[in-house]
Amino acid sequence: MKSNRFLMRPAYNLDKIKFATDGPTFERAVSLYESGKVTQFKEDFGGHSAVVSGTQPYRVFVSARHYDCGSCDCYLGQHDTLCKHMVAVAIYTVMDGERLSKEDKRIVSNPVCSRQLAELSKGELAATKKAITSAMRYIKAYTGPSRIWFAYQNSLDEGCARLSKLVSELPVSEQTAKLLIDTLLRLDKRLCQGGVDDSNGTVGGFIYGVVDMLQEYAKLDPACIKVFRKLCNQSTCFGWEEPLVRIFDEQDVG
Repeated sequence: MKSNRFLMRPAYNLDKIKFATDGPTFERAVSLYESGKVTQFKEDFGGHSAVVSGTQPYRVFVSARHYDCGSCDCYLGQHDTLCKHMVAVAIYTVMDGERLSKEDKRIVSNPVCSRQLAELSKGELAATKKAITSAMRYIKAYTGPSRIWFAYQNSLDEGCARLSKLVSELPVSEQTAKLLIDTLLRLDKRLCQGGVDDSNGTVGGFIYGVVDMLQEYAKLDPACIKVFRKLCNQSTCFGWEEPLVRIFDEQDVG
């Protein structure tokens, strides 16, 4: 159980840190945290500070509101770039120095098929739909000035990272295939009509990853192919539905 010895609890949690940080930086920060490199940790005005041992001791401050806001003496920190030292301190802030579990450290960067044949219970399905809707909130229209471009792209990255973890945990069934198809169509609508600017290809990459998953679903459980009917006569942003429609048509002909 966490000690809660600090009066100022952060506005973020470990999931926020993991999903909003690029994989290599998060992994390096975890290594610093687990090897005891975060020292002299204390509550500071508006956040928490510490000394992190690297090639030299770095003084680090992390805001209690936004884990990626703060300062560090390292090269990246001096150039206003989120560094592994800041992330390590943020991890310490939410974990109170406790051990990270294997699941805490697991990063799912792309959607992958679980290869487990099963259906979700009614409660599990409702919870998964709610979690997907929550993750989709990060995939929103771009309406701001150019100065917030990188923050916007980070939001898309975080949304797709959250979705990747969710869909990778799904069992294979006609039920979950339908859930995936509906999720892809929601994303496609946001790309085509909702003002999402996917210039970096983050959302498109996630969509194609799920299409690959669904093709694997079809091999593991042919009943999933029936769900692909919903994509027939659909016109998507960049034709991602074509492999799935082809599978449906070939089965229909057979």
